[in-house]
Amino acid sequence: MSELHAETVAYVRDSMLPQGAPPSRQSGSVLWLRQNLFSGPLNTILTLLGLAVVWFLVSHFWPWFSHSVWNASSMAECRQIIAERWGQGATGGCFAVIRERWNQFLFGFFPPSEYWRPTAAFGLMFFAIAPVLFTESRALRWTVMAVAAVLTFALCMLLGAPPRALLVLAVVVVGLTALNEYAHRAALVFSLLFPFVAVWLLWGGSIWGPLCVLAGFVLGFAVWRALSRLGLFAVAAGVAAAAAWWMFMSDRAASDLQSLLPVALPYVESRAFGGFVLAITIGVSGIVMSLPLGIILALARRSDMPVVKAFAVMFIEFIRGVPLITLLFVASLLLNYFLPPGTNFDIILRVIIMVTLFASAYMAEVIRGGLAALPKGQYEAADSLGLDYWKAQRLIVLPQALKISIPGIVGTFIGLFKDTTLVTFVGLFDPLKQMADTIRATFAWKGAYWEPYIFTGAIFFILCFSMSRYSMYLEQRLKREHR
Repeated sequence: MSELHAETVAYVRDSMLPQGAPPSRQSGSVLWLRQNLFSGPLNTILTLLGLAVVWFLVSHFWPWFSHSVWNASSMAECRQIIAERWGQGATGGCFAVIRERWNQFLFGFFPPSEYWRPTAAFGLMFFAIAPVLFTESRALRWTVMAVAAVLTFALCMLLGAPPRALLVLAVVVVGLTALNEYAHRAALVFSLLFPFVAVWLLWGGSIWGPLCVLAGFVLGFAVWRALSRLGLFAVAAGVAAAAAWWMFMSDRAASDLQSLLPVALPYVESRAFGGFVLAITIGVSGIVMSLPLGIILALARRSDMPVVKAFAVMFIEFIRGVPLITLLFVASLLLNYFLPPGTNFDIILRVIIMVTLFASAYMAEVIRGGLAALPKGQYEAADSLGLDYWKAQRLIVLPQALKISIPGIVGTFIGLFKDTTLVTFVGLFDPLKQMADTIRATFAWKGAYWEPYIFTGAIFFILCFSMSRYSMYLEQRLKREHR
């Protein structure tokens, strides 16, 4: 007998047996099925019912998808092709409407020769968020920037961007890539400048208009820094200086600079915005501005100053108690009655303001929940270090509260982005209803009902699912207390 099976004493083995494979029921897919789908009688019944529902849905809708037509010039031609291929009485999707009118679903009534501008703005947005959202993982940051650079340049070229614009875009992309890799703080400067770049790309006109608006912020910041020892008076002085610049000097300075050095893009009216260009413009603007405003409101509601707390409570409860569609009607119809005669207040800007105020109220409550979840010892630790209120909030309290609030914050962002479809009630061409109704109004595509909704829903799902997945990644990255 070999040493492997040697036994020195009866019933006692003093040598190791070779390792064997586990039983088939204790590993692999069989184990997963037993634990997750068939772990008990109730779970087994629910699994079988779920499979039956899936089978019913697939068997019911699969013929409609499998008979789809992607190449036709009208609904009548789609139905004719389906009848010829699958027989009389067969049904199928006419996704040729997406193939023919994809540009309207994406760009609305934006001038076709300028499609490259919103495409470039959307691509540059990823370079603006890279130093903010992808700082920890170099591989992920490079992947995001590489994909954004290649797709943005390729799509702008396919959409007919002028050679000079392609050259400038290539230089900007290369420069931003270098900044994100070797000069992180300079890349953050572009993140602050991106809103002005995006406004110029989307609406066009003179580049000096957005730059002069930016100059007002710079002036206000400089005044505040110069008088920072004066507390609230410094803030009021900075706001007054910026407002005075915008009211009395900004337009004249932009006009003079344009006459000296003309740099402009063709102007596009807000009424030409539609489809996902409109949805992304309103959604991203609301997301970016509602987060800091929500933080301020959350801190104000927890403030020890009665007046500040009272105003914050009134604002939050009023906004949360009024439907968003009511605020949109206020932005569209009633706001002009409170403005001086002849004031031209852009409709998209009005909608962005109302959407931001609406989202900030919900954001404030989400962040307030994160602040309330922190133990009292964190505040006491900040006091023991001798930190003032704002340093304690910035360095100790808010980082922990925001980490706790990530699921709620991202949920609010997703809800805000989906709520952009409500702008259809104020006459804007959202991608879900107004744009689909406009396309179906033509005789050629009359009757195309489900296809536009499926296409629009798929894009909304991709964008919202991406935000959800990033929030999950961020939660895992910030679990430092378990390391």
